[in-house]
Amino acid sequence: MAEATQGGSSRAASPETTRFIQAIRDRVGTVVVGQEVVVERILIALFTGGHLLLQGVPGLAKTLLVSTLSKTIDLGFNRIQFTVDLLPSDILGAEILDPRTNEFRVHRGPVFTNLLLADEINRAAPKVQSALLEAMQERKVTIGGVNFKLPTPFLVIATQNPIEQSGTFELPEAQLDRFMLCHRLTYPHTDDEKEMLKRHLRLGVRREDNGAVARTEFDVLDHEPVGGTEDLIQAMEAVHEVHVSDAFVDHVMEVVDRTRRHPSLELGASPRAGIALLKASRARALIQGRRYVIPEDLFALAEDVLLHRIRLTYEALADGLTGGGVLRDLLGRLGAPLNGVRVNSSVSLARS
Repeated sequence: MAEATQGGSSRAASPETTRFIQAIRDRVGTVVVGQEVVVERILIALFTGGHLLLQGVPGLAKTLLVSTLSKTIDLGFNRIQFTVDLLPSDILGAEILDPRTNEFRVHRGPVFTNLLLADEINRAAPKVQSALLEAMQERKVTIGGVNFKLPTPFLVIATQNPIEQSGTFELPEAQLDRFMLCHRLTYPHTDDEKEMLKRHLRLGVRREDNGAVARTEFDVLDHEPVGGTEDLIQAMEAVHEVHVSDAFVDHVMEVVDRTRRHPSLELGASPRAGIALLKASRARALIQGRRYVIPEDLFALAEDVLLHRIRLTYEALADGLTGGGVLRDLLGRLGAPLNGVRVNSSVSLARS
């Protein structure tokens, strides 16, 4: 695969934007140990306006990561804990009869914010999951037949437990495709986990009223933001200044097209996948301090962009193939450095 042309505007990574990115990483690092890749993926979603799905077993600090980000940047933040009895109106809002005026008024739900954390999204019923579709795609919701625009920016970061766990509902393909990235978290490195345990030992207790409560990682969050909306806008504008060569676009097209023609895949990547690869590669280049994309961006992001958008055939599943293995095969034919691509071949994926 040919290297991308190192062109582009010098505005792509201004000193202010570089400091803003590093300040976010430093702030998150004071609370969450390791997880640099996850932080990078969150920044990619934030700088491109795409939605992010974080998948992993409970206890991997998914909620803590997003909560830390919400306090690092001066943005509106709401959290929804998805449960089996949740209703669409609990997310979007509803018309409520005002007994004083005997008229209906609109009560806006938690979706009206800048950063929405949809915690354990696959524990809600499918009709509730689908309630986010219009909001995620069109940045608007309909309440009582009236359309309401959502605030700008608007970003959904959802967490989900592995679908094999009890009490979970698999997300439909239409909703999975709305997520620009789906990042799969694994257990932390031994050294990182050891540092995590040491930090926890130093938390102590917090006096409250006439009693005390054990402090948690959420208690050490610094509420003073390192930047605001203007800093975020400048970073988003800088992403669009990152140079993308025609050769890079051709390679993205080739990767997406091969998912549609692979004999082991029943469902290939949608056109939205190619757009997501380009946008995410630009943002990753900016975060890495470059003014141009390189093949490494495509290969590093391939799993997070493509794996939740493909589905294996029944024959491939019967043969023991996995989504990760098929994707590794596709990238290997393009000359990807497979030892550097974070494709998890141990995950058997029919839909995600």
